[in-house]
Amino acid sequence: MSSDTLTIADRTFRSRLIVGTGKYPSHRIMADAHRASGTEMVTVAVRRVNLAERGAESLLGSIDQSRIFILPNTAGCYTAEDAIRAARLGREVGLSNWVKLEVIGDERTLFPDNVALLEATRVLVREGFVVLPYTNDDPIVCRKLEEAGAAAVMPLGAPIGSGLGIQNRNNMLIIREQARVPVIIDAGVGTASDAAIAMELGADGVLMNTAIAQASDPVAMAQAMKLAVEAGRLAYRAGRIERRMYASASSPAQGTVPALSTTLSSAGGRAQ
Repeated sequence: MSSDTLTIADRTFRSRLIVGTGKYPSHRIMADAHRASGTEMVTVAVRRVNLAERGAESLLGSIDQSRIFILPNTAGCYTAEDAIRAARLGREVGLSNWVKLEVIGDERTLFPDNVALLEATRVLVREGFVVLPYTNDDPIVCRKLEEAGAAAVMPLGAPIGSGLGIQNRNNMLIIREQARVPVIIDAGVGTASDAAIAMELGADGVLMNTAIAQASDPVAMAQAMKLAVEAGRLAYRAGRIERRMYASASSPAQGTVPALSTTLSSAGGRAQ
């Protein structure tokens, strides 16, 4: 599995788990969870962090940037204009020309505004950004985002922070089948089995925040998510067995074990 890497645009990652930086009890616990997860990329909300504060006790100072790449995030933006402005700000302060692009369309569900998302994607791609858009689990929207130049598509598994797991597996399979860029399942993961299922469906990676940050033990959950993503990816590559309606015997009826009568006879017994 060491050669099974994830490449997005011009960067290659060994870990397929992307982790957030919000909602942790403390920056220290966040840093410990990042280490336990093995992640090599974390998201930072441009609008919700003091970008000028870089001390050891700050959020940015608590991220081990020697091994972790920071992915600026336009969380909290409700228009294409706001999201574009946030992405530009993240680049101007030296974070990155990469952006996890969010344009939220509804305050209660936090579902994306896909019309505005497409508009912002087109603008930012023209400006040289590597755009990773957060979107609905809609194969048509994902295809249009890819056509607009997105470096990856990030369909939600379920509403942000809901912990409901993957709600529409069939759509995820369709998205994976048609995509020519990496597919990162973003939002809705609640526990390790959800992450494993996401990877077994063929996702190239999983992004999560709440499931780790608000677990009773964030560091232990981060390690569980690391193992789940690895196991799910390995299972996907191994190829699962076909689903059947009826049983299929694990042991063949004949051909590998001597006949019972022959075995008993050679042992001095008598077959019944």
